[in-house]
Parts: sequence; structure tokens; C-alpha cells
Amino acid sequence: MIETLTNLGWNPHVATFVALALGAVAAASFGLVWIIFSIWLERKVAGRIQRRLGPNRTGPWGLFQTFADVGKLLTKEDITPAGADRHVYNIAPILAVASIVLIWAVVPFSASWIGADLNVGVLYFVAVGSLATLAVLLAGWGSNNKYALLGAFRVIAALVSYEIPMVLALVIPVLLAGTMSTMGIVQSQGIAYAFVVPLSAFIFFISSVAEVGRSPFDLIEAESEIVAGFNIEYSGMKFAMFYAAEFLHAFTICVLTAIMFFGGWQGLAAAQPGYEILGFVQLMAKSILLYFIVMLMRSTFPRLRIDHMMAFNWKFLVPLALVNLVVIGFLARFFVPDYAWAEQAVAAGGLASFAAGVFGTAFVAEFPRAVALVIANVLMAAVAIRLLHSYADRERAKLQAMTRYRPAGTAYPAEPSVEPSTAPAGR
Repeated sequence: MIETLTNLGWNPHVATFVALALGAVAAASFGLVWIIFSIWLERKVAGRIQRRLGPNRTGPWGLFQTFADVGKLLTKEDITPAGADRHVYNIAPILAVASIVLIWAVVPFSASWIGADLNVGVLYFVAVGSLATLAVLLAGWGSNNKYALLGAFRVIAALVSYEIPMVLALVIPVLLAGTMSTMGIVQSQGIAYAFVVPLSAFIFFISSVAEVGRSPFDLIEAESEIVAGFNIEYSGMKFAMFYAAEFLHAFTICVLTAIMFFGGWQGLAAAQPGYEILGFVQLMAKSILLYFIVMLMRSTFPRLRIDHMMAFNWKFLVPLALVNLVVIGFLARFFVPDYAWAEQAVAAGGLASFAAGVFGTAFVAEFPRAVALVIANVLMAAVAIRLLHSYADRERAKLQAMTRYRPAGTAYPAEPSVEPSTAPAGR
């Protein structure tokens, strides 16, 4: 666009500013418009999973139900508690939405559609995404409500903890690609990293779902325990902004997973000039498929207990992520893709030439490394599952020991007797 505006006679600086501004508006608008569709989609999918209809009255197939909800929230009274810290209380919902929208600046939609191809793109979206956790903390603290504060403390105890295995898993594609640029990581996946390091993809996806606070990790808003948690004092559009931030964040982690581990926009003819729309469609298809898994988890899994949630992170995910990082880093040092050898093998014909014709020359170059890393991942997964079963058996034995029946003939302690009150009436 900058070149087009410059050719039309615009000042180069003005053309650059206008192009960047329009790109930022387009990227932000896509995420915000997606929320309207995703809320309807999730309601319909949850309805089918739970043998319900979902929204079906407002508009065809209930498509306008989300618009009706937006209208209701816009007209609701905006209440601020008398004892709240007004500045902190009001900035929290804005920060929650802005932190997620800013991530889309480094999302490569196709071979040439990207807001900003930063050389520290991975570090950028980790840092910006963490602001959503800070927004929840500010909301709980600024509301001057004990239940909201308890929900905010759960953010510190749970969501921040799950960022550790998430970041450790993110180091793997950065290590394999040799760059922190999101566009560079997509272009380096001759073989999608989800098929090369599936354990890293699993750790990143599960940790990201926990960081969002989606079921079964939604302890920050456990209605049965803390009456909706950190956002209990919010109403109207302030509550809607937290609601929108959760839905957008849930889809954003699916987009990031597709970029980091499933090849992003790569696919059928997506790298050829003029076919950028194919890259966009393929990225969205991968992301929506992952989003369906998130919806399936929310509609089927029961909520975890807080101690189980923390034990799963610190006793399983974090050690597994550390071992995974060491093993993959060691193997990646010795199995470096040799693209010169791959070109010679393709030129010589045979199976390498056939594979290059179907998947590309990069597939041939990365295949030896992929085989070594897949074997290592299978072995690590087998050991991790065995240790997890062993831990579960020990916990089950402890529970049975605490709840088993007393031997026959054992007397239970007598109930303390309650004497009737002898105090005069009215005292």
C-alpha cells in the first residue's frame, strides 16, 4: 500500500503513516468483529454438545442474538462502587481488551499480510499477552471487594504459574527456526512443528488455555466459590469488555498455536504472489479447528480444584517442559537441516525428488531432524504418562486411606451434648 500511495503522488512519510494506521485498524477490527461471530458459534456448539438448541430465535439460526446482547449491555447502567479506586477500576477492562488486540499486530495472515514483522515477535506477544493477567489483578484490587480480590489472587497463583511452561514450550520453535519473528517461524516450517515436536505443541496449547482461564482452568471466576470472581463489581459495557477479552484471547491462542506449530498460512499455493487470500483461509481453517477443541473442552470437562490445577502445573508441566527443552536443544544442535544436500538429493532423483515435488525441498532437508525429534518426543511422552499414572495411583491410595471404613467394633467418638439454654428470655 505504501508503494501504491507513493506512486499516486503522496509524500512518502504520509503514505507510510496512513498505510500503517489502516493496517492497525484492519488487524484490530478483525479481532473485534470475530468476537461477535465466536460468541454465537460457541453457544451453538455448546448447545449441540450438551443436547440443547442454543440461540435460535433472534434472527435466522439465532445469528442476531449477540447483537441483542450488545444492545442490552450498552443500555445497562454503568455502576462504580463507592469504595473503589476509580482510576484502577476503570482502566482494567480497557487494558484487558487492548492487551489481546495488540497481539494481532505480529500475526502473519499470509506471505505478505502482517502488521509488523518484528524480529522479537514471540517475545512481543508473550509480554503483551501478560497484560491481560495484570488487567484481572487491577480489576480485583480496584473493586474494593473481597470476592473480587480473591479472584485476583487466584490469577497470581494460577495464571502466572502457567506462563512458565508456556514460555518454555515457545522456546522450541524459536530454537528450531533460529528466529523470533513470527513470519520467520512460519516460513521455516518445511514440516509443521506439531508433527516434529508434538509434546511442545501440547504443552503450549494446554498452558495457553489455562492462562486464558478457560474451562477446566476457570478458577478465577468460579461462581460457586467466589461469586464470579474478579469482575463481580462490573456491569454494562465494562463487564462486556472482560467478556469480549476472554473470547478474543481464546481464539488468539488458537491462531498463535497454528502459527508456531502448524505452519500458519502455509499450504496450497499460499506462498505464491497473488494468492495471499489462500494463506489467510488456511490460517483461519487451522485456527478454527483448534478453537473447536477449546470449545469442546469448555463444554465437557468439569472444573479442576485449585490444588489439582497447581499440582498439574508444578509437578507435571513445568518439569516436562524443562526436560523437553534440554532434549530438543541437544538434538537440534546435532541434526541441523542441510539444504545443500537436499538440493543434491532432489537433483539425483528417486524418493527425495518425489517428496520434494509433493512437499518441497525444505521437507527433504528437515526430514532427518524431524525423525530424531519425533522419536525423542515419543520416548519423553511415554515416560511422562507412566510417571503421571504413578502419581495418580499414589494420590488415589492416599484418598482411600483417609476415607476407608473403620474396623468392626471400633467405637466412634460421642457427639457433644447440647444443654438447653437457661438464660432469661430477651437476653
